[in-house]
Parts: sequence; C-alpha cells; structure tokens
Amino acid sequence: MPSAAPAVVALGGGHGLYASLSALRLMSDRLTAVVTVADDGGSSGRLRDELEVLPPGDLRMALAALCDDSDWGRTWSGLLQHRFVSAGSLDNHAMGNLMIVALWELLGDTVEGLDWVGRLLGARGRVLPMASVPLVVEADVQGDGSDGSPTTVVGQSRVAVTDARIEQLRLVPADPPACPEAVAAVRDADWIVLGPGSWYSSVLVHLLVPELARALHETDAKVCVTLNLSAERGETQGLTATDHLAALHKHAPGLRVDAVLADPSAVEDVSELAAAANGMGARLLMRQVRRGDGTAQHDALRLAAAYRDVFEGVYGDV
Repeated sequence: MPSAAPAVVALGGGHGLYASLSALRLMSDRLTAVVTVADDGGSSGRLRDELEVLPPGDLRMALAALCDDSDWGRTWSGLLQHRFVSAGSLDNHAMGNLMIVALWELLGDTVEGLDWVGRLLGARGRVLPMASVPLVVEADVQGDGSDGSPTTVVGQSRVAVTDARIEQLRLVPADPPACPEAVAAVRDADWIVLGPGSWYSSVLVHLLVPELARALHETDAKVCVTLNLSAERGETQGLTATDHLAALHKHAPGLRVDAVLADPSAVEDVSELAAAANGMGARLLMRQVRRGDGTAQHDALRLAAAYRDVFEGVYGDV
C-alpha cells in the first residue's frame, strides 16, 4: 500500500455492501459508502411509508459495517442491528432504523443525521444515500405475463425475489436528485467499488440516478467490480458470473471498469469471464474471498487482501 491510504467509495446496499465495507475499513480510513434508498419492505418500508423518509435499513447496515472490532464498536453495531420482537407495532423494527429516523427529525438534515450516528459509533468512514428522495425500482422481466409477454415488477422487495429474467431496470422518479455529498465523493475518489450484492436491486440501481451516473462516468477514479459468491435465489437465479458483467454493461455501456474481482468457486468459465472483463477494459483478479466454512459469505480479511492486490495492481496470470 502507498503511504497514503486511497480514497475509496463503495456503492451498493444490504449484505453485499456490508461485506465490502467490512473489508475496506481494514485498509483505508478514507472510505465513503453510497447506499441505495429504494427499500420498500420490512422495518424500512414501514418507516418510509409512515414518516415519509428515506428507508433507513441499508444505511443502518452500512454504518454497522464500519464499526471497528472493539468493545465499543461491537456494542454499537449490535445495538444498530437489534430487532424488537413483540406482538405490537414495534415487532421487527431495527433499533438502528429508529435511531436514524429520530435524528433526521431532530436535525432536519439526512446527511447530518447519518454523520452524527457515525460519530457516535466511531465509524471508520462516512455513509451517504445515493439520492435525496425515496425511490421505487421497476424491472421489465422476460416472459412473466400470463401470455408469455414481458411484464413489469414494481418495488425493490419484489424485484429482489422475482425468478423471471430481468431485462431492464428503471427508477421512479426517473431523474431523482442525487445526494450532493455522494456525487462529490465519487468525483474525488481514487477507487470506486461496485458490488457485491443484489445485482439489480442494490448494485445496478446506482447507475440509474443520472447525476450520480454522470459522476461515475466522468471521475478519474478507477473502478473495481466485485462479483457475488453465487447467483441469488430470485433476481439473478441462473445467471453466470459473465452474465452479471453483461447486465452491468447493458445498463451502463459507457462505464469504464478497471478491475473485476471474483472468487474461483463462483466462476463457471474463467476464460469467458476474463474475456468479458477485457471487453470492458478491465483485468480479472481471481482470489479466494469466501469464508472457510463453505458458506456463500465473504471473509473480511481475505476480501481486504484481495482489494489491496487490486489497488496495487497485483493481478497474477489470469
């Protein structure tokens, strides 16, 4: 690593972004998470509808990932992730969601509220929403209509579980205001990390916010695409690693990609994936980043080592 840690922006949401942030916080203190704000299910969806706020759940998970491995960090991370179980209206609400929304109401500013939570946690980095308003995800899916014709699935929670092949994504509103601080972070970054995560509903949606997409296309930062450890049940069921890159290229054909990071266990055809990466201008880095227990979860230390190789240009023979 160079003496100065790189400025890194990680884009995504949910468990995928949690994985990348858990690794990146080990190697850089100049870290910004840019998080999807389209969740419409569970605790986040209920708060979004009832209080007309951004859905806080993915933002909460990103903040939890940035807590360090100390008593303080583990305790606050556990508090953020704690869910109530009751027979009443608090059932399944996450404590962190309530804390974030309460600060938004007190301060009247989304970014300031997230910064306050980050300071309380001692978070190693900053968490920002990708847009300043709640979003709705729509997906045109293949052959899901009763007559075999394409149809539209509406809502992130529904897109995430559809078992029909997704052809095209849209956001409602189509031209939402991007978070200015997120746009600035992308333009000032040394590296952008896109993925892993729910490929359509958490990752590719960032490329549909026009001002954010423009910054991603114009930034001098290098771009690393992190592929998933397996196809997810639902939106990417049956898709290969190469198919994931094809979907990215379809939704952002002009996006320059410098590196593609994949675990060997999740790649069906290495030569095919390397060719697809090269076609986007990227080099392929194959590294074992899966946990040793065989589950489809990233190991933070292994993933951090892989990112270090990407940032330092250590690719090997692929």
